[in-house]
Amino acid sequence: MNIQHGAEIIIRDWIRLRGRERLLIVSSRRYLKETEALKQAAERISRHVELLMLDELSMYVGTYFNEREEAFDAYDAVIGAAEYSLITTKAVKRAVSRRKRFLSLPLSTNDGTSMLAYDFLRVDTAKSKIMATSMLDYYRSASKINIKTSLGTDLQLSIKGRKAGFFNGCCRDGKGLSSASVEVYVSVVENCTQGTFVLDGSMGYIGTVKSPVAISLCGGKITEIENNESGRKLKDYINRFEDARMYTASEFGIGLNTYARCLGRCYIEDESAYGTFHIGFGRNIALGGVQDAVGHFDLVAHNADIYVDNQMIMEQGRITILEPHIYI
Repeated sequence: MNIQHGAEIIIRDWIRLRGRERLLIVSSRRYLKETEALKQAAERISRHVELLMLDELSMYVGTYFNEREEAFDAYDAVIGAAEYSLITTKAVKRAVSRRKRFLSLPLSTNDGTSMLAYDFLRVDTAKSKIMATSMLDYYRSASKINIKTSLGTDLQLSIKGRKAGFFNGCCRDGKGLSSASVEVYVSVVENCTQGTFVLDGSMGYIGTVKSPVAISLCGGKITEIENNESGRKLKDYINRFEDARMYTASEFGIGLNTYARCLGRCYIEDESAYGTFHIGFGRNIALGGVQDAVGHFDLVAHNADIYVDNQMIMEQGRITILEPHIYI
């Protein structure tokens, strides 16, 4: 798929821009060809398309929009197409509460290919919505999630009082808020996550895991990261934020995109891949949580048995509560 085709999917099917609407695309000059493709696709529909290029902020772009809650007030729709996700910021939370649309489209990749050229953008939004809504029934009134894998993951999370949601790209389906990450998500109670998480998929922005990393959590926080090559990379990455809250588990998600593969090429694709789950760390205020850290990142793993209030919803990476025809 070429970049312009991907841009047209974003504008036409995901953000669903309409004539005379004002659209803001937030990005940086590193992704100039992607933002130009998005702008070109959008200008076929509306004349009111603006770019906001924030080159110098990099991993702290979220802090910028946390401190500027009114940044999106003048627009009907916003695409966050910077390197890092903006979805957990106060500006996004405010925009959605005011009936605007926000699409999180972080463009970071690790293989030199534009994210807008990835095949996972072909996801069937209608099918993923059916998958997600079927799963959300099991989260209603639930209070805990248990995760186990053959590699040694044995993790307990509390979701008491938290409301689950889903992303499938389409802002309409997400009541104004969506992400290129196709998933069911729920914020977790920030001081309750306990146990061992063996990471064997992707380290988000850092890329693939070379060998499994055992991560210990207590009282919601990472207390130990296995001292191997991938573990050291992960610890160095977290420490770059200079914020202890980045060690706190804040989200649980299950990937639903059957076009996506967890190969470490693109963290949005990794965490979307069907058969994976991920634990998010750091900021989660726009996901229904209460933690306002300087950033957010996700760690992706494979082939789990997952229980919501003792009801199995996933076995060895296969979602057990879905009808067989949904997988086709």
